[in-house]
Amino acid sequence: MPITPPFLPTVATVDLTALTHNLSQFRQILSPGCDVMAVVKANAYGHGAIETSRTLIQQGVTRLAVFSTEEGMALRQAGITVPIVVLGPVFQEQFGDMFASHLTPVVSDPSVLTALSQAAVSREVVCQIHLKIETGMGRLGLTQDELVALIRSHKFPPSLRVEGLMTHLADADGSNSDATEEQIRRFRDALKIVQEGGFHVSLIHVSNSCGAVRFPSAHFSLVRPGIMLYGYHTLPSTVKTPDLRPVLSLKTQIAQLRTIQPESTVSYNRTFTARRPTRIAVLPTGYANGLSRRLSNRGSVLIRGQRAPIAGLVCMDMVMVDVTEIPGTAVGDETVLIGRQGNDEITASEIAKWTDTIPYEVLCAISPQIPRLYLSS
Repeated sequence: MPITPPFLPTVATVDLTALTHNLSQFRQILSPGCDVMAVVKANAYGHGAIETSRTLIQQGVTRLAVFSTEEGMALRQAGITVPIVVLGPVFQEQFGDMFASHLTPVVSDPSVLTALSQAAVSREVVCQIHLKIETGMGRLGLTQDELVALIRSHKFPPSLRVEGLMTHLADADGSNSDATEEQIRRFRDALKIVQEGGFHVSLIHVSNSCGAVRFPSAHFSLVRPGIMLYGYHTLPSTVKTPDLRPVLSLKTQIAQLRTIQPESTVSYNRTFTARRPTRIAVLPTGYANGLSRRLSNRGSVLIRGQRAPIAGLVCMDMVMVDVTEIPGTAVGDETVLIGRQGNDEITASEIAKWTDTIPYEVLCAISPQIPRLYLSS
């Protein structure tokens, strides 16, 4: 007897056709010979890493990037076999899992290089790595002096093979390009040091989504798109962007309706006071699901194609909205938190403006507990 899946009122719908469109649009800006390494860290920015990765691979993406060893292992366990680069730090305790899952680490510290080489020797394998250069992000990366000492010492561990060289741009979406141009210059200096040291590095990558759009000189052999694959960007308005389509929509349903009288309050700490007879709809989602508390008395949702403002503080598992101006509202009505309904749309970018953040955070905050429904053509 077939098992009926449980009904869940809150669902994130992921449009894989939009994902494919965005990838196609992004590829059109790339220089000849430059390829895509798709970034699917943070559960593919909240979209679901496994299904997102499978779709990207079907569209010809041959490399993926994640943040952690655990993320890479999850993709391997799902049957994904393409090369996976771990962008974040890899700890010695993770070396065994990393080798077993055939993950490619990014090395940013000479001490990690030594430990990793010893681990590779003990397993009688040659480990492919990417070296990360610090050029201005102030985060992970080998300094210029560390790189020079490593390359010119002629003692590079034979158990390691430098497959890639990379850095990360700190201000690719900033209004002024000077700092980014300086980072690119520093990276070229580092690349020259590596090449003059006799290393043949096949994968050279610098640019994220914004960097790839604004700085063609930094395309090299790979770029690392993330947010643009999912339909968003943070570029200045003066920069022409690819034709992007938001991939994810987030919907719930009205759980209860009530009418409150003037001077009645809603939610914790009584931050919303009714000024008239007010129709309040209760929605079964809150900040535990990723609906930021900063949306309290500020954000809106879509019901019957109209905007319903959030009334009072967002709760852990519920939020209330004012539907007084939306006639006919009923329990069970579809409510759009992110996405289109009728002639209106609420995007992650708009929510980011309401909460003084970026669309990355809005999307990544959506709880993994919310089911993802995948749509394809």
